[in-house]
Amino acid sequence: MQLQAFLITFREVLEALLIVGIITTYLKRTDSKQFVKYVWLGAGLAVVASYIVALVFQVVFTGFAAMGSEMYLKISIIFISAILLTQMVFWMAEHSKNMQANMENKMSKYITTGNIIGMVVHSFLVVLREGVETVFFFAAITGGNIGAAMQGWGAITGLLVAAGVSYLFFKGTMRISLKVFFKVTGAFIVLIAAGLLVQGVAMLQDLKILGSVMPHVYDITWLLPEHPIDYAHYLRDHGTAPLLSGDIGIFLKAFLGYSSMPSLEEVLVYIGYFVVLYMLIIFKKPVKKKQAVIEENKSVS
Repeated sequence: MQLQAFLITFREVLEALLIVGIITTYLKRTDSKQFVKYVWLGAGLAVVASYIVALVFQVVFTGFAAMGSEMYLKISIIFISAILLTQMVFWMAEHSKNMQANMENKMSKYITTGNIIGMVVHSFLVVLREGVETVFFFAAITGGNIGAAMQGWGAITGLLVAAGVSYLFFKGTMRISLKVFFKVTGAFIVLIAAGLLVQGVAMLQDLKILGSVMPHVYDITWLLPEHPIDYAHYLRDHGTAPLLSGDIGIFLKAFLGYSSMPSLEEVLVYIGYFVVLYMLIIFKKPVKKKQAVIEENKSVS
């Protein structure tokens, strides 16, 4: 869970800091330093608002738990988070290349019109989006205990590393391609999304909402149990310990959706997710090439 929290926090915080950094750097470069404080004001208000969202979310989740509907909310959060994580990866891959130009164009309009409120609102919405996404993803990976993710080493480390990388990036001591960076981190995020989907399917089957043609495609508990409890049960029932620790299994389950005894449906969903992802990438490439040709023809004419 902590590794998931680290990756999510690192990605979301860095994205927010990069956007705010691009805006403030542009303002300083265009001799509009007087507006920088308004950008940070919007960002600060968004952090406070995100914290309030986390508190409200936790209260709502506790309410569902009191009504006995906690599992249904957990499953809904897991599936929605998997979709949002995947969408986030595609969105950043498409917009990271032109992110700086888009932000600068917006700021140029605000400076020209003297729209201070627009600057505050823009930076507020940019950071709030990342904050709300983080809260939602934390709820998915912790089963609703958002506080556990926020207080763990994963979120804290992710925040500090993101701040450090952002600082080095804008100081010019770190040369990184935003497009490459978001592709690499996006690959890890996709693995988390696939794992969440599998966990969601497993929970549906545990509640008997979803049946199974084959409950256990294979059983490798003897090699790598998916939880320390499974490790203890195997040792008790067989008199011999599995080859690998259940702590490794629980780590892989949290990060990759690993299961030592997956159902056929879990396997199909996991494989199907990457097949669909691959098909989406393949179909998007011809469209981009076609657009590039059209733009080239326009420039020639």
